Amino acid sequence: QVRLMESGGGSAQSGGSLTLSCVESIGARPSICMGWFRQAPGQEREPVATIASGGRHTYYADSVKGRFTISQDTTKNTVSLQMNNLRPEDTAMYTCAADPEDSCIIVVVTGGRNYGYWGQGTQVTVSS
Repeated sequence: QVRLMESGGGSAQSGGSLTLSCVESIGARPSICMGWFRQAPGQEREPVATIASGGRHTYYADSVKGRFTISQDTTKNTVSLQMNNLRPEDTAMYTCAADPEDSCIIVVVTGGRNYGYWGQGTQVTVSS
């Protein structure tokens, strides 16, 4: 059963923008924490941006600060990632993550990777 469904990936030119969206399945226990991770070929998956409690807590990787903005709509169980000023090094498979447990908040605050649910991923390719 698919719990997280991602959309919005694709191709962009360097300096361009893309928006990723992720929605939880209807009937799923609403997640307190949601976020985006990415993995480039030959590299480990890394957190990009994560959020908890509708924005009360957020985390951004240093490499995306000032360029990416994460937002969470707790009424619709969705999380979005607005990516501006894209760079070729942003090219990766982007995966949505979510967790309904209170304990996930510390994971967000610390930029951790321990989430209960993961999506299938959506490819983002940025050309120079």
